[in-house]
Amino acid sequence: MATARSSRERQLRGQEGGMKTKVSTLRVPVDLAVEVDAVARAEGESVSEITRAALYEFIAARRSDQRFKERLQRRMEEDREVVERLAR
Repeated sequence: MATARSSRERQLRGQEGGMKTKVSTLRVPVDLAVEVDAVARAEGESVSEITRAALYEFIAARRSDQRFKERLQRRMEEDREVVERLAR
């Protein structure tokens, strides 16, 4: 039986199948890994899919956080200064 998929699930599936990906190693406490595995199995998804969804949500939350935007702007300015020094 087919189940309805959210737009986020369709987006994640499309990205995995059609976009370039980067393999990353993520170290997490064993209890968290066990919980993520249980959630993935209950949702009928892979651990990678669940992890990607959580990362997308985390980044979306940062994009709406003004203090984060200010920290990011400072970091970009610092990085620009270093790059300009290196280019001399």
